[in-house]
Amino acid sequence: MSRPAEHRPDEHQPTEPRPSAEGLPPLHLAVALDGAGWHPAAWRAEGARPGELFTAGYWVDLVTEAEHGLLDLVTFEDTLALPSSFNGPAERTDQVRGRLDAVLIASRVAPLTSRIGLLPTSNVTHTEPFHLSTAIATLDYTSLGRAGWRPQVSARADDATHFGRRATPRLVEDDLSSSLAISKRLEPLFHEAADVVEVIRRLWDSWEDDAEIRDTATGRFLDRTRLHRIDFTGEQFAVRGPSITPRPPQGQPPVAVLAHAPIPYELAAKGGDLVFITPFSAEGTASILGEVATAVTAVGRPADHPLKVFADLVVFLDERPGEAARQKERLDELDGVPQHSDAHIFTGTPAELADLLLDWQTVETAGLRLEGYRLRPGRLPHDLTAITRGLVPELQKRSAFRTEYTADTLRGHLGLPRPANRYATARPDAAPEQAQAPDQAQGPEQA
Repeated sequence: MSRPAEHRPDEHQPTEPRPSAEGLPPLHLAVALDGAGWHPAAWRAEGARPGELFTAGYWVDLVTEAEHGLLDLVTFEDTLALPSSFNGPAERTDQVRGRLDAVLIASRVAPLTSRIGLLPTSNVTHTEPFHLSTAIATLDYTSLGRAGWRPQVSARADDATHFGRRATPRLVEDDLSSSLAISKRLEPLFHEAADVVEVIRRLWDSWEDDAEIRDTATGRFLDRTRLHRIDFTGEQFAVRGPSITPRPPQGQPPVAVLAHAPIPYELAAKGGDLVFITPFSAEGTASILGEVATAVTAVGRPADHPLKVFADLVVFLDERPGEAARQKERLDELDGVPQHSDAHIFTGTPAELADLLLDWQTVETAGLRLEGYRLRPGRLPHDLTAITRGLVPELQKRSAFRTEYTADTLRGHLGLPRPANRYATARPDAAPEQAQAPDQAQGPEQA
């Protein structure tokens, strides 16, 4: 979940990537798509398309633009209730209200794109893990191995009333002073989220890759010995398994966690492949990387399975110096208050943003450094096209971003090998199964 605003100081097989000018590997880039953009008044900006927010074509256009820019992935935001204060109703009517389901948007976009990763957000507090596992596995099939997933917890009272099955910890006024206070209040939900991620990963492995025989001569479609119960029992739920959906093409679609404090850092370290952090400066980057490293050690994450770290930034871009800041100020006036965010808000030119991204990339703490960024466009489609047509060429000139896709799957883009199936390696008669290099993942026709 997002934290409240805080005062911060200004602060195929893939080929080997070319090093950047500083000797660092090229950056990964993602964009976070949300409505008309991340500014509350973005729907009133020049070039916005508020009349199309609930159409498939709008989302297809955005993701197609991101793919033309060779971005690693797009994320799709989601919530269970209208945007509002943490525990109060949505009273304002001058901001975008309502949204389409993130997983279904990704599924609609999947057959119309071919390379870019598609990573929807899903609520894990009120959604059954079994349903989430099949939804993301199905997306991995429809996208031919480009699915990912971001679990999200919810402590909002109006979210819980949609289901009527449970009460959840509620934030109080004092909690809003810091992300640490929020995470402490919501600690039970983060522990539950860790269980959800574990169950979903087990369900993805509950079918071995060769479970489907499809032998018409013998009439055997399935080898039942290669389907496995997961037999998970936690504090909030129990899941027997196996899944109804065969193992996804990637084996394990990448799991990403947005985190702002030690408890969610541990969730990312325990169950994630990728963590989105929210520094406000190079110094803040160093501090957060240290906290992430501490979380990695605390959960005993294997050294051969490093956690990838991206930083989130809200971006307003324009080629004309000063114009992005002026445009943001205009939107602030329309909204009635300056924009606040859990992430650093950048205004400037694509070249200036490239300077910042490469500067923060040089920061290293406890063996961790930023491998990429998730950029939140302040206005859509304006700031997305500024990323793909301004920032990307600028980074390419500095040998800091790819000039072509070299992988077909999201795990391949991120340099993640296809993992071995935990149940296949556990069978007494199973031959040793090796994790496959990125993009040696089996496609749907091989599952």
